Amino acid sequence: MTKILIAGASGYLGKYILEELNNWKIPAIALVRSPEKLKDLNLANIKIVQVEVTRPETLRGVFKDVETVISTVGFTRQNDGFTYMDIDYQANVNVLQEAERAGVRKFIYVSVLDGDILRHLKFTEAKERFVEALKASGLEYTIIRPNGFFPDLRDVLYMAEKGRVLLFGNGDSKLNPIHGADLAEVCIRAIAQKEKEIAVGGPDILTQNEIAEMALCAWNKPANIVELPGWIRSLILKTAKIFLPEQRFGPLEFFLTLMTRDRIATRYGTRRLQDFFNQEVQLIKQQSNQK
Repeated sequence: MTKILIAGASGYLGKYILEELNNWKIPAIALVRSPEKLKDLNLANIKIVQVEVTRPETLRGVFKDVETVISTVGFTRQNDGFTYMDIDYQANVNVLQEAERAGVRKFIYVSVLDGDILRHLKFTEAKERFVEALKASGLEYTIIRPNGFFPDLRDVLYMAEKGRVLLFGNGDSKLNPIHGADLAEVCIRAIAQKEKEIAVGGPDILTQNEIAEMALCAWNKPANIVELPGWIRSLILKTAKIFLPEQRFGPLEFFLTLMTRDRIATRYGTRRLQDFFNQEVQLIKQQSNQK
């Protein structure tokens, strides 16, 4: 039977893709650096293969009989010693070259909404460079462009725990982030679709103020939102660029940039941000009680 290969399978989105494939009994190969990260999942139809996508020699022979590759490989704060170019660009190129060598039909890559517009940011520059490589490869491809994940907004939730959320500007900029399980469905549907690019977000279009209110509500805190002038944001970015390493500056630069612009994509899915915030708060409280 045709096989699907997931690169970056142990990450936030990768796990949801594996669960969705397994539910549909679709055979797949999961490429992971640390197999123990999948030990809590019941994946009867998934073959787990330990590789390091930064080392192309570990990928040799793994793509046999693979029809479609889905790559969620991307830089995380835990990528010690690596840069965005090492992970988002070169590691994905390693996967792409092995896919070409094995005769894979289609390559699906998860990037970011408006990545072409925001490629001046550290977080997106390497992603868009890989997008260019994928387009030039000759393989059939689909680029998935999500409008941010729910976990990307955990920083807002952490601020809300202290009873106050800081925003830049008037808080009216809008976005519709998406849950990983909903995005996993989009990725799997793309296997049979012809679209070259799919921009997608969650079901609810929310302002920054509404997101802040949801985070405060999850902690049962009163609405306490402080709006800061734009020059403070600019000062933070200039200072952080000097003193923070790339792996910490990149996410901060991306987050602070997106807080000041509308980012709305096609609405999809059923999972709500308020439910995610509520669940995260309960988890934090449980972990605190166990200490």
